[in-house]
Amino acid sequence: MERIPVDRSCSSGIYISTHPPTYVVSSPPRYSACDDLSFAVLSSKLFLSVHLGFGLLQNQFSMGNLLCLAQVDQSTVAIKETFGKFDDVLEPGCHCVPWIFGSQIAGYLTLRVQQLDVKCETKTKDNVFVNVVASIQYRAMADKASDAFYKLSNTREQIQAYVFDVIRASVPKLLLDDVFEQKNDIAKAVEEELEKAMSAYGYEIVQTLIVDIEPDEHVKRAMNEINAAARLRMAATEKAEAEKILQIKRAEGEAESKYLSGLGIARQRQAIVDGLRDSVLGFSVNVPGTTAKDVMDMVLVTQYFDTMKEIGASSKSSAVFIPHGPGAVRDVATQIRDGLLQGNAAS
Repeated sequence: MERIPVDRSCSSGIYISTHPPTYVVSSPPRYSACDDLSFAVLSSKLFLSVHLGFGLLQNQFSMGNLLCLAQVDQSTVAIKETFGKFDDVLEPGCHCVPWIFGSQIAGYLTLRVQQLDVKCETKTKDNVFVNVVASIQYRAMADKASDAFYKLSNTREQIQAYVFDVIRASVPKLLLDDVFEQKNDIAKAVEEELEKAMSAYGYEIVQTLIVDIEPDEHVKRAMNEINAAARLRMAATEKAEAEKILQIKRAEGEAESKYLSGLGIARQRQAIVDGLRDSVLGFSVNVPGTTAKDVMDMVLVTQYFDTMKEIGASSKSSAVFIPHGPGAVRDVATQIRDGLLQGNAAS
């Protein structure tokens, strides 16, 4: 019996012979493991492609875009274009952007103050290399938002170029010490140049500050040593002046002390002489027949014993060895008398 397949794509596996009405049903075809693996790979690729395509479609046509609406945040403006041409600047809020008519949001521009720190290396008039750090605070102007969006491709590099130009033109005219003293003038020059250049591009320079001036490390060490040496010299000068004043005051004190001591000794001697004179005169009057020599000897003997008494009574006195016999008194009196006579003769 000959079998003629009616439809090979049929999964029932039915074959009809040429001699009806006999029907023969054969078993279904067998599938291998390789066929199952190929089917799984094809199914995964199809699912991934559909998922990515749906994600792109959702990203491209979000709910706002589908409704032709666009949201602009606070302190931000949006640039609206129609068929690639600038159309309008959208303020913060919700706006209708009919993309079906060629309208779209080209981009957003923030109106907040931004800061750019620029570090510029240059040299001073006395050939010292320094790093000047300038801080530029700027923002886009709302009334010139289109200029700020379309005229500059890289705002930060443009500002940095102007800062380099002004600093490298100003600092080489000043000495290193003058750079530190006139940093406000440098900042003002940078701000004026930036304001004049960036206003044409829709940007406003809010503030320009020179926040740091860094010389080379060896230069800073040398400056510190010079400052330390100057302060040490000043300290030595002040110390010498203090010692000079101290010595002068000490000498003046000693001179005043000696002067007062001399006055005291002179007054003491004058009092002693007056007392001796009064004693001699009173003794001569009251004791007839005595001479001035006898009275002087008696006075000297009295003073001699008073002196010996004071030396013996003092606990801190040193040992003094002097003649203490009666003959010694006569010798002391003779020496004193001879000294007084020689002094009178000389005067």
